[in-house]
Amino acid sequence: MSKMEVKTSLLDNMIGVGDMVLLEPLSEETFIGNLRKRFEHNEIYTYIGSVVISMNPYKSLPIYTADKVEEYRNRNFYELSPHIYALADEAYRSLRDQDKDQCILITGESGAGKTEASKLVMSYVAAVCGKGQEVNKVKEQLLQSNPVLEAFGNAKTVRNDNSSRFGKYMDIEFDFKGDPLGGVISNYLLEKSRVVKQPRGERNFHIFYQLLSGASDDTLKKLKLDRDFSKYNYLSLDSATVNGLDDAANFRTVRNAMQIVGFMEDELQSVMELVAAVLKLGNIEFKPESRVNGFDESRVKDKNDLKEMCELLGIEQSVLERAFSYRTVEAKMEKVSTTLNVAQAYYARDALAKNLYSRMFSWLVTRINESIKAQTKSRKKVMGVLDIYGFEIFEDNSFEQFIINYCNEKLQQIFIELTLREEQEEYVREGIEWTNIEYFNNAIICDLIENNQNGILAMLDEECLRPGTVTDETFLDKLNTICAEHQHFESRLSKNSKFLTDHSLPHSCFRIQHYAGKVLYRVEGFVDKNNDLLYRDLSQAMYKANHSLMKLLFPEGNPAKVNLKRPPTAGFQFKASVGTLMKNLQTKNPNYIRCIKPNDKKASQVFTDSLVCHQVRYLGLMENVRVRRAGYAFRQAYEPCLERYKMLCKQTWPHWKGPAREGVEVLLKGLEVPEEEFAYGRSKIFIRNPRTLFFLEEKRRQCLEDLATLIQKIYRGWKCRTHFLLLKKSQVVVSAWYRRYAQQQKYKKIKSSSIVVQSFIRGWKARKILRELKYQKRCKEAVTTISAYWHGTQVRREYRKFFRANAGKKIYEFTIQKIMQKYFLGLKNTMPSMSPIDKTWPARPYLFLDGTHQELRRIFHLWRCKKYRSQFTEEKKAIYEEKLEASKIFKDKKALYPSSVGQPFKGDYLEINKNPKYQKLNSVMDEKVLLADVVNKINRANGKGAPRIFLLTKKKFVLADQKTGQVKASVPLPDLNSVSVSTQSDGFFALKLKEGTPSAAKGDFLLSSDRLIEIITKLHRTGAASAERETIGVDISDEFLVQFKQDKVCVKFIQAGPKNGNSVACKRKNNRLLEVSVPSP
Repeated sequence: MSKMEVKTSLLDNMIGVGDMVLLEPLSEETFIGNLRKRFEHNEIYTYIGSVVISMNPYKSLPIYTADKVEEYRNRNFYELSPHIYALADEAYRSLRDQDKDQCILITGESGAGKTEASKLVMSYVAAVCGKGQEVNKVKEQLLQSNPVLEAFGNAKTVRNDNSSRFGKYMDIEFDFKGDPLGGVISNYLLEKSRVVKQPRGERNFHIFYQLLSGASDDTLKKLKLDRDFSKYNYLSLDSATVNGLDDAANFRTVRNAMQIVGFMEDELQSVMELVAAVLKLGNIEFKPESRVNGFDESRVKDKNDLKEMCELLGIEQSVLERAFSYRTVEAKMEKVSTTLNVAQAYYARDALAKNLYSRMFSWLVTRINESIKAQTKSRKKVMGVLDIYGFEIFEDNSFEQFIINYCNEKLQQIFIELTLREEQEEYVREGIEWTNIEYFNNAIICDLIENNQNGILAMLDEECLRPGTVTDETFLDKLNTICAEHQHFESRLSKNSKFLTDHSLPHSCFRIQHYAGKVLYRVEGFVDKNNDLLYRDLSQAMYKANHSLMKLLFPEGNPAKVNLKRPPTAGFQFKASVGTLMKNLQTKNPNYIRCIKPNDKKASQVFTDSLVCHQVRYLGLMENVRVRRAGYAFRQAYEPCLERYKMLCKQTWPHWKGPAREGVEVLLKGLEVPEEEFAYGRSKIFIRNPRTLFFLEEKRRQCLEDLATLIQKIYRGWKCRTHFLLLKKSQVVVSAWYRRYAQQQKYKKIKSSSIVVQSFIRGWKARKILRELKYQKRCKEAVTTISAYWHGTQVRREYRKFFRANAGKKIYEFTIQKIMQKYFLGLKNTMPSMSPIDKTWPARPYLFLDGTHQELRRIFHLWRCKKYRSQFTEEKKAIYEEKLEASKIFKDKKALYPSSVGQPFKGDYLEINKNPKYQKLNSVMDEKVLLADVVNKINRANGKGAPRIFLLTKKKFVLADQKTGQVKASVPLPDLNSVSVSTQSDGFFALKLKEGTPSAAKGDFLLSSDRLIEIITKLHRTGAASAERETIGVDISDEFLVQFKQDKVCVKFIQAGPKNGNSVACKRKNNRLLEVSVPSP
């Protein structure tokens, strides 16, 4: 970075004070006022030296982008405005470049943003460290462990919708290049009492709601669950749904995160079965049952939930049911079995639920550690991130708040020790004399709680292990006896008489004066929660389960390894965990993030002074500032200090060419700063009082204003000179261009005038020549006209005698020619269409053309008919020939004919070649069938018709029975003499045979058919086509004779009246007459 590059320093453009060490004057009011001022301007981060104070904004801010990451990357801690990224970068660079193990301690109360702060630190480290497939995989696994632990360890509380209900410490391991290799997670004190009971307005752990909301119907069916939250006693209903929290989507995120971390599908299923089992366990209820000996015994009310839980875990129902009803106590070689009453059964049920869930959570942490642990065994650099509960002061404080506050006392103790040690090391490193700093040492409070002889935890363990009746009251009596004289312990029943009349101190409570303030603890539940007993019968029942995780979660239930020793208490375990954590933290370089909640409403832009003041007190922030300010309030390396303030001295401005320290000495001497206000270290300048720093800043501000004025003056002068030179240059250019333009305009004007004069002269000359040419032309035209008239006169005089003899004929022929020409042209334009049926023709224009006009019409009609016929196929031509033949025979003779014109002649109506019904008849025919149809053969006896098949070939016609296909008559066409029909619209016709032929023996045939026209036409054409036989005649008459064997019968056709109907009727009148009634058309 160049020296003149603009930087955004901690001291530039400050809203309030960015570092509380520089706050002047320092008091609790000014401290909180500074926090409020910065919070109202969305400045949520403030420093206390190297400690970061983080205010929860309760809204998204655009300060965590990729650009911000790059802005804070590899920058000095105080170089930019306060940000959590600055602390994360400082810790990461110290670990990578100086090989120092780091730890980041994040504290604050629920809802202050501790979990989000830890995520931001991890995401920043993941963004700035190396890249690569394996490195990216490790980073992704480390980041995805958060959603898994949040789902199983976080819950909605009245203060926070995503409150961590356990303490988490993660060691992230790096190689020598600073690339992550893996990690190890430790968890502290899961709030397992939440599993069985939640305060009003709060929820159980997220995973229960996520499972019921987001799992598929098939998964819920396998787990024997229902989506309705109200069906489970362990789930509170008043806060089952949370605004802005999508449980279904979060469940999918958790499943995906578990798969990324490395959980197998069967492990996922096993975990979900345990979650379902906890829900089912809460629905098990008990009822009392009296025994003979007078004692009450508990029994399960409804065994359905017990059965489903046993099926999920693979336990025999009877084994678990007995474990809820009996308790076995072993003492040396004796076993005593006692019954459990209803209250004890409910206690056993809840204890099992809490232990099952907490052990499953511990197994989850262990399983995640197996996946994310470093694979290499080489030496690793470590960065620890501690996300743990802050100091808690509620209206009702119990055992959980007691050990949480104990943990915070230890963290405060190590914070003070490490801060003082860091200060002392820096003073020694810089060669400045170290002076002891007065501060409150809370070791006395830690000793009150953790002392192995008289500590509160030791007395609680002793009371839990003591034989006889043990209650919370006996524990309080012991405290009152042993801790009565302790200056930080208060109890109304103690021997210290000054608390006897303190009505703010109830009888069943004791009060401890912590470093953050006094906290009143209700002793009720201390003994039970510290014991955290799970009956051995339940442990053994769980061990017998076939579920894959049960033997890992309940190893003490193994009958082969029965341990009669009492398990360690919750307080003892937590004390040991805190001790291990403290040892771990003391080996690392600490970095602190103090999280503060601005209000209890989870609302943005709301700052509650009393709530913030309360947190500032119990976080010990004022103590932090005082410790930091006890020596020198501000320190800075010589180079950036000289770079920032060099303009305050003429010797150092604008460039100092000597060592930076000498430049700073010259600068401070020139400003006459008192020597007691600063000290020179080896690489830094130390300033004792913030007033001195603000004096330098004020001088710098004034100097910057003067410099800005000078720069503005020089710039304005330069700008005006530049502008003048530009105007001068522009004026020269404009003048040159104008002169050029004026000369061009003058030249154009002269040129235009010359062209006008030239045009006038040329016009005058042209007109003169034109007049001469016109005169010459008129002379020539006059000569030509005179010559023409003269020659005309001579010709007319010569040919006058011939013209009188032939003029009439010539005029006539010319007139006729013109008339004919006009006639033909007019005929061409009015020619009718090419359709043969179009009878239109133009009217003749002259009478003498009548013959020609008609002949042309005839010729045109013949020509268009020929053109029309030329388009026919052979098949179509044959059809039209038959139609033409029918027209010749029947047109204007038979009333039935007009209706047959539009009907095509199909011929074979029975499809005799294809129809299997007529296969026998088809085999008899030895030639092609021209016509096949059904006709009625008229009986002379009664005039009724019998259906017959009529077949026609080129040589004969055949009549056959319609049903059987048997041939009744086969007549060669030469034997057919003629055909007789009526003139009316009936279908009767008579086939008359030649006398003397073999076929005439049975007489003529009188038939009836709707296709009379087609049948007779085909008969006539077939007969005419043969040269060997005569043409078959067609007689059309309303009365004709028919030969029936030896007798001749007259067939007479008459018009029928309206009462006879619309059908043709044939009746026998006598032996010689058949009368056919035809309806009127």
